[in-house]
Amino acid sequence: MVRRLAAALFAVLLTAGPAGAQTSRDTTRAQLSDVLASAGQRSDVNATFRQSTKNPYNYVASMTGFSNCDSLEVVVSVTKSDTIGFRVYPHYKGGYINLGKAKDANGLMRKLLYLSDQNFLFWGADDTGDVFTAYTFTLESGFPRDALVTVLRSIRNTDKFVGGLRPFIDGSVGL
Repeated sequence: MVRRLAAALFAVLLTAGPAGAQTSRDTTRAQLSDVLASAGQRSDVNATFRQSTKNPYNYVASMTGFSNCDSLEVVVSVTKSDTIGFRVYPHYKGGYINLGKAKDANGLMRKLLYLSDQNFLFWGADDTGDVFTAYTFTLESGFPRDALVTVLRSIRNTDKFVGGLRPFIDGSVGL
C-alpha cells in the first residue's frame, strides 16, 4: 500500500512540473503581449507586434523609416527555458544580410564580433547564415517590464550599425 501511494505521489510530481512550467510560460506571454502593445505605440519604438501564426510564443513586427536598411524584422520569443529573446533581422536591398552571400564574409564576421563587444545588443547569425542583432532576458528575478521597454527603444539604433556593415555586404544581398 505504501509503495502504491509513493508511486502515485511520484507520478503526480512528475506531471506537475511541465504543467506548471507551461502556466508560467503562458503568464509570461500575456505579460509580454501587454508590454509590446503599449511600448510599440511609443514614437521611439513605433511598431505593431502581432502574435506569430507559426509559434504562439513568438511576436513579430516590422520597423521602417531608416537610412541604411529597408526595415528591421523583430521577433520576440518566450522560450521554454524561462527567457525572453529578441532577434532583430535587418533587411538590406530587398533581403536579409546573409554570411553566405556577403562580398566579404570574413570581414563581415569580424565586424559582427567587434559590434558585439561595442553594442548594447549582441550580433550573430542564425543556422541559415542570416545576420541578426539580439538580446536575451532570463526571468529568474521576475518579469523585466522596464528593461524590455529599454531594449525595444534601442532596436532602432541597429540601422546605424548596418551602415558600417555595407562594405562587407554591398552587391550581395537581394540577389
